[in-house]
Amino acid sequence: MERFRRLFWGSLVLTVPVVVLSPMFALLLGYELPTGGVVVWVPPVLGTVLFVWGGSPFLGGAVSELRARRPGMMLLIGLAITVAFVASWGATLGLLSHSLEFWWELALLIVIMLLGHWLEMRSLARTTSALDSLAALLPDTAEVVRGEAVELIAPSELVVGDFVLVRPGGRVPADGRIIEGEADLDESMVTGESRPVHRASGDLVTAGTVSTDSGLRVEVTATGDDTVLAGIRRLVEQAQSSSSRAQRLADRAAGWLFWFALIAAAATGVVWILLGQPDQAVARVITVLVIACPHALGLAIPLVVAIATERSARAGVLVKDRLALERMRTVTTVVFDKTGTLTRGRPALVAVDPVPGTEATADQVLAFAAAAEADSEHPLARAIVQAAAERELKVAAATGFTSQPALGVTARVDGVEVAVGGPRLLAERALIDPAPIAATGVTRLFVLRDGVLVGALSLADEIRPESAQAVAALHRRGIRVAMITGDAQSVADEVGAELGVDRVLAEVRPDDKAARVAELQSAGERVAMVGDGVNDAPALAQADVGLAIGAGTDVAIASAGVILAGDDPRTVVSVIELSRASYRKMLQNLWWAAGYNLVAVPLAAGLLVPFGVSLPMELGAVLMSASTIVVAANAQLLRWLDLRPDRLGV
Repeated sequence: MERFRRLFWGSLVLTVPVVVLSPMFALLLGYELPTGGVVVWVPPVLGTVLFVWGGSPFLGGAVSELRARRPGMMLLIGLAITVAFVASWGATLGLLSHSLEFWWELALLIVIMLLGHWLEMRSLARTTSALDSLAALLPDTAEVVRGEAVELIAPSELVVGDFVLVRPGGRVPADGRIIEGEADLDESMVTGESRPVHRASGDLVTAGTVSTDSGLRVEVTATGDDTVLAGIRRLVEQAQSSSSRAQRLADRAAGWLFWFALIAAAATGVVWILLGQPDQAVARVITVLVIACPHALGLAIPLVVAIATERSARAGVLVKDRLALERMRTVTTVVFDKTGTLTRGRPALVAVDPVPGTEATADQVLAFAAAAEADSEHPLARAIVQAAAERELKVAAATGFTSQPALGVTARVDGVEVAVGGPRLLAERALIDPAPIAATGVTRLFVLRDGVLVGALSLADEIRPESAQAVAALHRRGIRVAMITGDAQSVADEVGAELGVDRVLAEVRPDDKAARVAELQSAGERVAMVGDGVNDAPALAQADVGLAIGAGTDVAIASAGVILAGDDPRTVVSVIELSRASYRKMLQNLWWAAGYNLVAVPLAAGLLVPFGVSLPMELGAVLMSASTIVVAANAQLLRWLDLRPDRLGV
């Protein structure tokens, strides 16, 4: 971009005297030029400098295209300015007709072409700089704890195992795990989720995220190229460099357009020479070569892809494969894995049932259970402790903690023995559940105080609150939704009914998931598979589009074409909208770039000259550059697409 900017301004300065001292330009404006002397040689000399220096990108590009045997826009531009240059010197030296002197037209042609390329480079640079801004999310310094001291170092100097402090309002300098403190983190730059996410001790944090309200101590688990941000950048670069059907179509069209322009230029020259107007022949040939440059066509797809992938990355949608993004607009069925995708993949407390007559309230039952389970690492225990914390219950300290597999835990709380366990605990104590529930997929734990049953806790794999919204949004777009799981049919049916999915595929072994996806495809469905685990990888690879959601495993990510950095299933709708919007922009740009040439080339050839309508070569250059600007501006409209689910009406 800097090269074209420098060449444009330098060439513009040289073009002014060339134009002002051109006899034809003076004749057009009605002023007289000095005859003889040095003035006569100013346009040829400066025109030659402009051709060699200002035209160097086009001449060099033309040589490269010839060597690669892939003729394109640079060769057309190179041919146009070379024809104008040779004809002008021939006229200046008296070897050709004086009417073939095109120095001022050549100068304007080069300046306009440089301006068009500079504007194109600026458009591409906007996308590249936006991508580079991912790296700028890292803070300039990191506070690393060394013994009793805190040192300020650059994030690049951190190593795995370092302990860093993150102040309130500060950015996390590297991927890590919280070892002390809790805070609401702004993770929008990574996941696209605008709401802060609460993180506490033991949770993983990502470089570049912001601690909005509290300080944290973090153990570094990844630095440099191993961080999530670095991975995002690699994925975006991979997507931008990958090919797609639309790009291949554009490449073929550009090749066809080159030969169309070359044949049209040759035919134009022959016709005008046969009409006895060699000056018109040269002017028309140059204009045809310039106006038919497939420049806009070459820009039509790459710029849309660059902007789409950059915008999607900022929304937490990481496109690995452009073909996957292209196919997403044609998907007819989305298959969600249940556990960890539509549900959180971890148990959550759904009900507390105190036993009547024991005078224990629901909060007291939960507080007793949380105290007894405080020292347990079992997922059910953590769910109970978390529920007590969310309700801001006062949980007493427990002593004498013991754990018995398959039975539960026992501890002393406020001087009484508290036991928490499942049905086997009741059986051992010869007790029965006073209020059994019929719901499937629910785990029941019972709380005993000094051997007396005081209440029961119901826990279940928590359905994400956004899951039902995602299913409804897909239905509104005419897309069917299926859920696949290894759970029992009754459990799966209950979750499916709550979410409103169209089809429930239950009791599916991990190695059979891909076969179920293939069955849908054989029935004529175009399937997108959304999953997060190792056992989802074959199905992700089998699907027309595989989407790995949230903190998916490396295997799942490797098998997916699109990665959703967050864990919000509504983001699938964002991918569909992005696919549709970017495809529309590609088609619009292709139609404009190709249709423009089909109309402009006959005009440039002089088809309407007998009717008094002529297209000067410099105006042809303006129109060619204008078509490029139109394509670039149309692609930039993608920046207005807000991919956040709540902005898409999900």
